Amino acid sequence: MAEVVTGFGSNLVAMYNSLLTSMPSWVGNFIELFLLVLLVFFYALLVWKLYRFIGTKNLFKLNLSKYNKSEHPVLTKLLATGLYLLEYIIIVPFLIFFWFAIFTLFLIVLNESLTINAILLVSATIIAVIRIASYYSEDLSREIAKLLPYTLLGVAILDYIKIFDLGRIINHLASLPQFFGTILDYFIFIFLLEIILRFFDFLFIALGFHSESSLNED
Repeated sequence: MAEVVTGFGSNLVAMYNSLLTSMPSWVGNFIELFLLVLLVFFYALLVWKLYRFIGTKNLFKLNLSKYNKSEHPVLTKLLATGLYLLEYIIIVPFLIFFWFAIFTLFLIVLNESLTINAILLVSATIIAVIRIASYYSEDLSREIAKLLPYTLLGVAILDYIKIFDLGRIINHLASLPQFFGTILDYFIFIFLLEIILRFFDFLFIALGFHSESSLNED
């Protein structure tokens, strides 16, 4: 499979280069500039949308105060809390995998010096740090979430000939299945970290260290 993807990527790169060389130089320059502008715009847009989400402490809302009028408010709150935690156990793994994939893709596209092992390690580290920071300060976690992608973008723009190398990107993507075990290890680590952080957050609320309203912060 990896050989097929690599071969397809090589053919695609050859076709693109052949197309550019068959045109007047100013037309080729125009096309390269246009593609670069589109790529940078969509990248910046994706980072802008993503960092706000990943840097949010409470991915789902839990409004326990609405159960105060129930005939059995304590039991109802416990049930609501249990369902809330169940949502985290079921849904959060998919979100973590999505974030991990996005950050890995960022590093593959915008960095030519790191190996796949290093890319996966850096991606897992960044996501774990963002999630830890979100329980302390969402402002801090969001700054971290956008710092690395925008820094990489700045480096890529200054050296775009080396960074935006379609052949290198395709080769890296094709080799990812070989690192499935490593990806799974990092995925499980981040997921368990999120569950532990959520558990202690509820514990602090129960002990009165901070209020229930913190669960409903944007």
